[in-house]
Amino acid sequence: MLWVVQGAVSVDIGANPSAEGGEDDEGVDDQAVKVVDIVDTFRLQEQPPFDKKQFVAYIKKYIKLLTPKLEPEKQEAFKKNIEGATKFLLSKLSDLQFFVGESMHDDGTMVFAYYKEGATDPTFLYLAYGLKEVKC
Repeated sequence: MLWVVQGAVSVDIGANPSAEGGEDDEGVDDQAVKVVDIVDTFRLQEQPPFDKKQFVAYIKKYIKLLTPKLEPEKQEAFKKNIEGATKFLLSKLSDLQFFVGESMHDDGTMVFAYYKEGATDPTFLYLAYGLKEVKC
C-alpha cells in the first residue's frame, strides 16, 4: 500500500507565461490530493461504517451467498476460517473502513482497512475465499 498524489502536476516547459501575456497558473488545477493506491487503482468505494448488528447480518448473508459457489473441499475450510475472521473483524469494528468495488454489488466481497497502532498507512484485509485469481 502506498500513498500517491493525484491532481496538479508542475511541469516546467521553459516558457515565461508573464512575457507571453499569460498568468502563472492559467488553466492548471492545483487541487492535488493524496490517495491510497489500492483504493484508487481498484476504484474502491468507501461505505458507511457498520454497527455490530449490521456487520453480523452482512457476514451471514455473505457466507450464505459464497458457500455454494465454492468447491466442496473449500467450503469446509471457509466455514472453519470465517468464524475466526469474523471475531477478529468484530474486535476492530470501530476502527474499520469498509470498501466495495465500483459496481457496488451488495453480494460482492467487502474490503476492510484499518490503521495498526502507530501506523500512518492503512492495512487492507480481504476475505480470500471471495476473490477470483486472475493470471496476468
